[in-house]
Amino acid sequence: MTGDLPTRHVVVMGVSGAGKTTVARGVAGLTGLTFAEADEFHSEANVDRMRAGVPLDDAARWPWLRALADWMTSRHREGVSTVLACSALKRSYRDLLRQGPPRVDFVHLHGPTEVIRDRMSLRAGHYMPESLLDSQTATLEPLWPDEPGLVLDLQLPTETLITATITQLALPRLTIPATPPVNPR
Repeated sequence: MTGDLPTRHVVVMGVSGAGKTTVARGVAGLTGLTFAEADEFHSEANVDRMRAGVPLDDAARWPWLRALADWMTSRHREGVSTVLACSALKRSYRDLLRQGPPRVDFVHLHGPTEVIRDRMSLRAGHYMPESLLDSQTATLEPLWPDEPGLVLDLQLPTETLITATITQLALPRLTIPATPPVNPR
């Protein structure tokens, strides 16, 4: 990596149904960071496993996580900042993601399993079945004190979560150019 251009890289993390994609898209919209959905990096075999209700093991996750780290590294080399919606359930997974660009901040959307299960029951068209929530919850390792990031209560309003992420990570907001004055002729 050249490191010539400063970039920011944020991973919005948590179990399926926590609201990662919604928050990450909102952050991208207000900051201009390039958004990616980690689910889109899964192999077809991984998607088929999850769709069948079979939890992924580490062997299935490592290539996926490497692809995500490589994606962030490529964007860093281009001078592009990113925000990624990714479960990043274990410290070891986050360690691998941090092997990409020079710094990755994590935003852990955390909350009661019952709330998440209710949200998942309302989703349509997602391959991750509600039945895998328990395995994800059992796998989840909260951020360690030495990991850069923050923990937010997923029960807060979406706008609050987006604003808190931008503010607490000191992400630059997009500036909207002023409307030129109208010529009164």
